[in-house]
Amino acid sequence: MSKIDQPALLLGRSLLAFYFILPGVAKFAAWQTHIDLMNHHNVPFAYPLLFLAAIANFVLGGLLLANRHVQSAAYGCVLYILLVNFNLHDFWNFSGIEGAHETQNFVKNLGILAGCLILAGFTSKQAK
Repeated sequence: MSKIDQPALLLGRSLLAFYFILPGVAKFAAWQTHIDLMNHHNVPFAYPLLFLAAIANFVLGGLLLANRHVQSAAYGCVLYILLVNFNLHDFWNFSGIEGAHETQNFVKNLGILAGCLILAGFTSKQAK
């Protein structure tokens, strides 16, 4: 790996980590807001799922930030994003501004998912 690759990998991995850690903090800081959002999208078992989501945010983001089990954490982030996208960014159930907003979030999350897949793939090559 060239010298420039290491800083890019560190920065990219760290930014992905914060993409998960900061929403974990937000879930606890604005608990009821997140419960209301989940209820608006008809997510069942909102309370336990929100708690699990917050913990997943901290664990997955923390592993990425600490550069530990990066490939597994990146694949965990992929799974997390898929669950969030299909349960909270269900643009097909909305129209107008709300539908456009959910579409934007859905597509944005696909970009983050792609970054996680690239990180997982790159990490597996680096480990060999």
